Formats: sequence, structure tokens, C-alpha cells
Amino acid sequence: MTGYAAVSEELPLGTLSVEIRSVNHRYLDLQFRLPDEFRTFEPALREQIATRLTRGKVECRIGLAKNPAAQLSMQLNATLLQQLVQLEHAVRAQLPGSAPLSASDVLRWPGMLEADVLPLEQLKEHTQALIERAMGDFSASRAREGEKLSALLLERVARMQQLAQKMQPKIPQLVSAYQDKLIARLREAMTEPEGDRLRQEVVLFASKVDVEEELNRLTTHLAEVRRILDQGGAVGKRLDFLMQELNREANTLGAKSTDMELSQGSVELKVLIEQMREQVQNIE
Repeated sequence: MTGYAAVSEELPLGTLSVEIRSVNHRYLDLQFRLPDEFRTFEPALREQIATRLTRGKVECRIGLAKNPAAQLSMQLNATLLQQLVQLEHAVRAQLPGSAPLSASDVLRWPGMLEADVLPLEQLKEHTQALIERAMGDFSASRAREGEKLSALLLERVARMQQLAQKMQPKIPQLVSAYQDKLIARLREAMTEPEGDRLRQEVVLFASKVDVEEELNRLTTHLAEVRRILDQGGAVGKRLDFLMQELNREANTLGAKSTDMELSQGSVELKVLIEQMREQVQNIE
């Protein structure tokens, strides 16, 4: 299912932002776009989101727009400076004529200047809290779409149930019509219909066109679709399975059909099932 959410928070270091968006996908495909300093706790963030989702191509963007004023708040790395002083004394003891380190040399030394930043653990906690807020908004947007999809599916379920009810009484009519047609053909051939032979032919025809079992299973599957949609939650995979079962029954109905109206009904059922199947692919 599609969804979108974006939230942000002001920190001493700058503005932390989280954006989550998703498009339809049969499985869960989770991708992150985040600054390098967040890479160490990406697995924890991935697990946090994955526990809430089962489907969709999901992209999570995390940004940190640093505050220039915070970046200017610099201080010397006292530990590194002390080590550098000791190393310089050791070098000058061995090489008395060497030039001393200048202030600019010290300031350019890698790691000598430290910015006033949040510790990584605190940054991780802020990020996880922000993701939790974003997931709340994200889930709400998907829930609204889910309600619309549910309404569309229930509309098609109702139409399929109407078709099944319309097809149900056609079978006895077909058998009766076949019997009348068979009697008429035998009489045209100047042959009096034999009771046993006639019954055998009619029974054989009835068994070939009897789709009561398929219609009953179709009705049962449709009732289960309604129950699952009313239940809510992550129902996409169960609905996927039911679409396969519905399609199987519709195919059997079409194969057994000897009547134009039944054939058209079978085709309409397949069209509705295909429409439902496409929508089910979008459901969590």
C-alpha cells in the first residue's frame, strides 16, 4: 500500500528529520537514505520499521541539517593535544634541531578540533523516537487508503454473490430442457424414448453440468473475504490465497457451462476476481 509521513525535531546540533514513503510491492523492500553518522545504528532502525510492516517498497530518509552556530562551537581535544606535546618532546630529544610545532600545525592535526555534538547514543534515541512518530502518521495514511480498498473489494464481493445466486437455479432448468430436447429428438427419429436409457442420459448430462458444489465453494470463499476484511489487520496474504481459490472455482464453472448465460456469468466472475486480485496486491 502507498503511504507517506514526514516529521522533524530541533536538536542542539540542528534539525533532525525523518521521511517515510512507500509504494505497492508484493513483499517488504526497505531502503534507507541517511547520513554517514547514522550508519552504526541503521540495523536497529531497520528492525524498528520492519516489525510494523509486512509489504511495500518502503524508503526511509533521515536527514540532519546542522546548525551553523553549533558547528562553530569548537574546542580542542585535550587528550590528543597532551599526546602531541609528549610526542614532540620525544622527537626533539632525538632531533634537537627540528622545528617546533606551530599553533596552525596543531589546529590542523586530524581530530584536534571537536564540535559540540550529541553523543551517538542520544542521537540514536532521538532518531528512534522520531521514526516512531513518523510511523504513526504513516500507518494512519495507509489505514485511510485501506478503508477505500476494503470498500472496493466488498462492492465486488456483493456483485459476485449476486451472480452466484442468479446462476444457482439455472442448473435444474438446464437438465429439464435437455430432457425435453432429448425426448423430442428421439420422437423425430420415430423412436419411442426408453425410460431407463432416457434416465441414464439425463443423469449423465446432469452430472456434467452440475456446478452446485463450485457455487457453494465460491459463496463460502466470498463469505471468508468479507470476514477477513471486517477483521482488519495484515490480511493481504490471506486474501491472495482466496483470490486463487475464487479463480479456480470460476474456471471450473466456465468449463462445465453449456448455457450462454452461465458462460457469461463465469466470464464476469473472472473479471471481478482479477480486479480484486489487483487491489489485494496493494493491501498490507
